[in-house]
Amino acid sequence: MNNIDHIFRRIEDFRDEMIDLQIQLCSIPAISPESGGEGEAQKAEFLLNYLQDKGYETIKVLKAPDLDTPAGYRPNIIALYKGHDSSKTIWIMTHLDVVPPGELSLWKGNPFKAWVEEGKIFGRGVEDNQQDMVAAIFSLEAFRAEGLLPRYDVGLLMVADEETGSEKGIKFVLQNNSFFQKNDLIIVPDAGNPEGTMIEVAEKSILWLKFTTVGQQAHASTPEKGINAFRASSALVIQLNSLYQTFSQENPLFDPPISTFEPTKKEPNVPNINTIPGEDVFYLDCRILPEYSIDEVEEEIKKIMKTIETEYGVKISLQEEQRTPAAPPTSPKAPVVKALQKAIQTVYQVEGKPVGIGGGTVASFFRDKNFEAACWSKVDETAHQPNEYCIIDNMIGDAKVFAHIFLQD
Repeated sequence: MNNIDHIFRRIEDFRDEMIDLQIQLCSIPAISPESGGEGEAQKAEFLLNYLQDKGYETIKVLKAPDLDTPAGYRPNIIALYKGHDSSKTIWIMTHLDVVPPGELSLWKGNPFKAWVEEGKIFGRGVEDNQQDMVAAIFSLEAFRAEGLLPRYDVGLLMVADEETGSEKGIKFVLQNNSFFQKNDLIIVPDAGNPEGTMIEVAEKSILWLKFTTVGQQAHASTPEKGINAFRASSALVIQLNSLYQTFSQENPLFDPPISTFEPTKKEPNVPNINTIPGEDVFYLDCRILPEYSIDEVEEEIKKIMKTIETEYGVKISLQEEQRTPAAPPTSPKAPVVKALQKAIQTVYQVEGKPVGIGGGTVASFFRDKNFEAACWSKVDETAHQPNEYCIIDNMIGDAKVFAHIFLQD
């Protein structure tokens, strides 16, 4: 057997311990105060004791102040494991917080008392994000058990506040950064697919817009006395579809490979059928390829609004609900991508493919600082759902992927 075979065997031997750690972590709800919880302090304290018992040489806790929590802070854990070479660090970033369980009647059991069934662990947070938190911890435990060192230093980064904006989490860590170097490999297991083939390297810009159309309310039997805001608003919805033609460039890295502009939420206007509404409100969700700027999309939208205002005699106001410009993409040829591809091929016998997505991930905060980061994990994508689960074999396999990367030159 070579070193990687010994490491893989050790990881498999840790199966029961990994399941046990999942169950313990699940029993400590780490819900943000914005979602009605007390934050991550209790869960972080448990993990700190756990990691210290394992003999990590360097453990730091960056505490982001938060007076809305009983502890008064949100914890971010950095645990460093020395390798042969300290010229760079391989980082695995996971998050401590979980979302609330939602409607409890939809769960087969207590969401914070994890249970094992048919090769899966069920419970809130077991996939998002404890699957790869546990995988990362035990990938290094296998090195310790075998008396081996990773090729480079390894850093386990466990952050707060991922589910509610990351201001107290990775954003806070990066503002106080003395840990990361430009040649580090940064892996964020916060996106993936059931096949384990998706390596997320790029994201679209996100723009959410609120349109308020104001006309003149009137009785529906005398429409000439009013200006129907709903009709004008509907015409605006139709005209906004022209954004697909105006911003039609395709990028095959993304799926779908185009920018998208979709009307979504619609607010009520009038409560009764026989009144012409004087105001109408709807929202537009835009996911914009990096080839275009948010400013140029908004400029085109304002031109369309002006046309509708002139044609229908209404006033239309525009309000940004979210504006997140796309971070610089990680190159599909970046070392972190190549390392993941080699490991995925070895462990899962599939080809890892660099892709871009329409949603946002916390990897974008690294990319904004010009660090090359890649998102990857092998998951069934049950995050935030009732009866969220982690496939145990995925947890074992992901630990092997991390370990393989730790041994690469």
